[in-house]
Amino acid sequence: MQYKDRTLTCQECGKPFTFSADDQAYHAEKGFTNEPKRCPSCRQLRRNGTNGSYGQSARESFPVICAQCGKDTTVPFKPRGDRPVYCSDCFRQQGAAVRMGR
Repeated sequence: MQYKDRTLTCQECGKPFTFSADDQAYHAEKGFTNEPKRCPSCRQLRRNGTNGSYGQSARESFPVICAQCGKDTTVPFKPRGDRPVYCSDCFRQQGAAVRMGR
């Protein structure tokens, strides 16, 4: 199939960007059916965890102390205080114990 450069409009910043013939061929090769909705700059900002429109972090994290090992860590939710909160290692161990019926 012969591809031609196309001009698209970024849904994030509203600026036009080029969806090149090479990029279209790459998308087709990878099996992607949707064309990009964001310009390369906004895609990069999104990958880095920031929202280009607002300049805010995509995900807030909260400092906690693991209820099992006592290690300082962060979690992606605000603890309510009514349940224990674990670091990622202890959380994985908790899940493994549940799966093994312990």
